[in-house]
Amino acid sequence: MSQVEESIKVDVPVRTAYNQWTQFESFPEFMGGVERIEQRTDTLTHWVTEIGGVRREFDARITEQVPDERVAWTTVDGEAKQAGVVTFHRLGDTSTKVMLQMDFDPEGLAESVGDKLGFVKRQAVGDLKRFKEFIERRGLESGSWRGEV
Repeated sequence: MSQVEESIKVDVPVRTAYNQWTQFESFPEFMGGVERIEQRTDTLTHWVTEIGGVRREFDARITEQVPDERVAWTTVDGEAKQAGVVTFHRLGDTSTKVMLQMDFDPEGLAESVGDKLGFVKRQAVGDLKRFKEFIERRGLESGSWRGEV
């Protein structure tokens, strides 16, 4: 099992950052390799990804969701094995620290080598930077889901 821990400061209020993060179907706009996400229920998403030439489809279940604080998930079915949490920390009225912690199990030689070479860490850093650009450019979230899990 491998782990990634990364964070980034975004210049929007915590509520805005959190609300945007709950719009899972918008992830392809800032996450590299994510082709499509379908929100099937309040707690179940279906992902289609292609990273480094490896295409995967899997379902992820939201295991914990607390507005303005955290979203945790784990894969439940499909070709990827991972779990993680994104937490949101108020730094001020107009700034937020977004922290990603993820555990994943690389499958096969290509994913194991990519993991050892730091590909997943670089992907996470890039995704967080693109999220920062995405939400700061918009200034407002594209929607929100304020329920708790």
